[in-house]
Amino acid sequence: LGVDATASPLSAMSSTPVPVPKPLLPSPPPTEAAWQLDELLADLGHTQSKLAAIGQGAGVPAESLLDNMLDSLTRDLQELGITAAPAGICASCRKPIAGKVLTALGKTWHPEHFTCARCGQELDKGPFFEQGGQAFCEEDYHQAFSPRCAYCAGPIREKVLTALEQTWHPEHFFCAHCGKVFGNEGFRECNGKPYCHQDFLAMFTPKCQGCERPVTDDYLSALQGVWHTECFVCTECLTSFTNGSFFELEGRPYCELHFHQRQGTICHGCGRPVTGRCITAMGRKYHPEHFVCAYCLGRLHKGTFRECSDKIYCQPCHDKLFV
Repeated sequence: LGVDATASPLSAMSSTPVPVPKPLLPSPPPTEAAWQLDELLADLGHTQSKLAAIGQGAGVPAESLLDNMLDSLTRDLQELGITAAPAGICASCRKPIAGKVLTALGKTWHPEHFTCARCGQELDKGPFFEQGGQAFCEEDYHQAFSPRCAYCAGPIREKVLTALEQTWHPEHFFCAHCGKVFGNEGFRECNGKPYCHQDFLAMFTPKCQGCERPVTDDYLSALQGVWHTECFVCTECLTSFTNGSFFELEGRPYCELHFHQRQGTICHGCGRPVTGRCITAMGRKYHPEHFVCAYCLGRLHKGTFRECSDKIYCQPCHDKLFV
């Protein structure tokens, strides 16, 4: 049809929604074997801020104070006959884990050291996302790694819809003109934007010169435009052009009879178009053979006739009838 717009297949929902990775959860301690030791060591976490203040006043890092306390506590337990075997090595600080242990990403961690690689938020009590061997909180993961919606530019946290070589929130993939979400008929594409079938036809498909509706199937090209085959008829009598020929007047098609009627070239004698030699008299046109006396039917010659009551006569008939 010569249309610049590109029509995507109606089954354009080949853009199948794809699920986003689900968050993971840290593994709990495997047993309760170290319960008493865990309870004993739990208070250390609550005293960390106090130690930090003390360390600042004394010029000693809080981390060193904690290490000293742990060493002292371990010696005291050993004197009581309690062996506090490390539960593992923390993947963050590389030190033994003597209290609660957190298992995630195939490694062991101090709970307070298992944090988001981007913002530092502790992840021991909630879900996290893994990317490249690192853990991220939900917000930072989506901001850094989730696909972006082509409409709102926000991260897509749940289902992803892929279309037009871009990703979309499913609820944001709608007609660029009317805003309706696409149904079973799919969408059409033009200039990188999706349109519903109705708006695509209305905005980008050539219009029939006869009815001004979109032309989508069989058509004719004529008079610098396109036409439905059933719309290309005589403007006056609405008959089709069976012999394939038509006459044009002011950009509209006409059959021969109505073209000459509009042009004023219909023979007043026979009522048929005058296409060859023509005689003009009394503001009318005649075939030469039809320019005859109304009484004797003899052929007249221009300038040798008489007129009476809107009829023409030869001179002898006029004199006989009216003089």
